[in-house]
Amino acid sequence: MTPPQFSVVTPVYNPPAAALEDMLRSVRHQSATDWEHCLVDDGSTAPHVRPMLDRAARADRRVRVAYRERNGGIVEASNDALALATGAFVVLLDHDDSLEPNALALVAGAIRDQPDADYLYTDEDRHSDDGRRLSVFRKPGWSPERLRTQMYTCHLSVLRRSLVEEVGGFHPEFAGSQDWDLVFRVTERARRVVHVPEVLYHWRAVEGSTAGGVEAKPWAFAAGTRAIQAHCDRTGFPGEAEQNASLPGIYHLQPRLTEQPLVSIVVPTAGSVREVYGEPRVLVTHLVDSVLRRSTYRNLELICVVDEQTDPAAIAGLQALAGDRLRIVRGRAPFNFAERINLGALAARGEHLLLLNDDMEVVTPNWLERLVMYSSQPGIGAVGAKLLFGDGCLQHAGVVFEEGYPGHIYRGFARDFPGYYGEALVANNYLAVTGACLMTRRTLFEAVGGLSTAFPLNYNDVDYCLKLRARGHRVAFDPDTVLHHFESSSRSGEVEGWEIDLLHRRWAGTFIPDPYYCPERLRADDEERIAS
Repeated sequence: MTPPQFSVVTPVYNPPAAALEDMLRSVRHQSATDWEHCLVDDGSTAPHVRPMLDRAARADRRVRVAYRERNGGIVEASNDALALATGAFVVLLDHDDSLEPNALALVAGAIRDQPDADYLYTDEDRHSDDGRRLSVFRKPGWSPERLRTQMYTCHLSVLRRSLVEEVGGFHPEFAGSQDWDLVFRVTERARRVVHVPEVLYHWRAVEGSTAGGVEAKPWAFAAGTRAIQAHCDRTGFPGEAEQNASLPGIYHLQPRLTEQPLVSIVVPTAGSVREVYGEPRVLVTHLVDSVLRRSTYRNLELICVVDEQTDPAAIAGLQALAGDRLRIVRGRAPFNFAERINLGALAARGEHLLLLNDDMEVVTPNWLERLVMYSSQPGIGAVGAKLLFGDGCLQHAGVVFEEGYPGHIYRGFARDFPGYYGEALVANNYLAVTGACLMTRRTLFEAVGGLSTAFPLNYNDVDYCLKLRARGHRVAFDPDTVLHHFESSSRSGEVEGWEIDLLHRRWAGTFIPDPYYCPERLRADDEERIAS
């Protein structure tokens, strides 16, 4: 007998009768037929459970049921269910949730399109126990950085069974976050991860479910911290995992660097004077003072790229402030940001380049440690920071494309605004981050030819990030690296039509649509909340 494509795996323990019936029905009514349903009852005491499972097995030979003599917990029951599976892919389904009728058919289509997919995930929604839709989660494309700080893929998760077996199934020390730990171990080896952007899983927020919040299962969120740390330790990511004290499901990484490679901070400047906090200040002097005074990272050099218009007094002030940590590089007029950065990079000696506007101020003392934590990782080409306007509102939390136009997500929102499903509080991958504060390895910068001088003012940073992505490197955003950006203090923020036209000619096929941003998601979610 040919094994099925999908083995739906469900551990069962005392679910409400109505929820159990909905779950069983949702599998039975799949439009795709190439499945088996592997259920293991973990010693349920509720009298309705066994008769319902027995009826399901008698009604359809694809339903396979096993009973444990004693309750061993979700990990033991899940591993027993895995042992029943014969399909090419394992589909994780909780005992009180349900699938859309076309869930397996759409996943099968994605596998046909990308046959090397080893892990697939879909969008999901959350329902109350009485069936009201509470929220919809439209997820971004594959974002390894986000998975390291939030279990965003969650439901529906579909994993290649041979790889699940290779990594050893579910591990008991991560009970409560055992799915997250398994996804970590599978994606560390996966050839391809695929997002199916359809709401195919319905998560029921019954009492005692993690969908109901941290109060239901506090140990599940603590297990998440351990799962992240184990992943970091296996992969060599130099971070220490911490759970957010007030927001369940949100995690942070503290740098745990074993060395401090030289960082070259490249700052184009004209020595402009602008009002900052109500006082006139030389912007670059204010920046360099904050770098030297607040940074806990010591192995750095400052390269200021100036021109003949730069006030000699400003240069002298910088030299007095930074001493032998500073080098002055002369550029040419007219101002071309890309050219100035490239000149500074040629003079740099550091392993990492930090592109930095002169109208900035350091807020986070370990900002360089945090950026190096990401920039040092194979697969990451560039990393950006959370930037705040002078009044504390968000200026930059990643660059997204809507209708082909790049912009700063959550621009103007409150500093601690969580964003859609917490995305402004967790690490993320985006197509681009702003060059106002962007760290990259010098070898990568040189390999892609630096910044394109065809973009003298705008989009040179976006173009650079897209060049990195074209070579297989990710672009990361770290929400816990914070700087003030007194934007447009040093130049106009206007964008010319020819600049966006050039960006489209080069990259339109890359960002239309943006794999990390679904513009309908907020409107759809709001409409559902209003309707409910």
